[in-house]
Amino acid sequence: MRLAVVTATVALLLVAPAVAAAPTFKVSLTAATHTPVADNTTRWPYQVKVTDLKGKALAGRVTIEIVDPYGGVHPVEFGANTRLVKNWPFKGVFRDWVLWPPEAGVAGAAGVVLNFRATVTTAKGKAVRIYAVKPHP
Repeated sequence: MRLAVVTATVALLLVAPAVAAAPTFKVSLTAATHTPVADNTTRWPYQVKVTDLKGKALAGRVTIEIVDPYGGVHPVEFGANTRLVKNWPFKGVFRDWVLWPPEAGVAGAAGVVLNFRATVTTAKGKAVRIYAVKPHP
């Protein structure tokens, strides 16, 4: 009987760390379309929203990057200037826009699927959201 109790206890201890903690906040990344126009003039708006489980806005920091098919990570600039959206503080909703260049290279490559990635850090943890994008001419 003791062996069965010990075996059950050890099995429970081995399984317990595998159970994931419930999320304590929500993060969403939304954009106008998965197929933006790549012409250096058309704005592609996006937004990142972070709330607690009851829907109340949380403070956090956001980093926006583009991941190419080869695994290269490229920082994203604010739409209105050349500053990078890196560890940028916000509360609730962060909105901005991107111009997709038509030429192949760092952030463009019309016809290639790219991952638009938002990393959000709050006092309650960190979350990453990815939005697949295929720019077209």
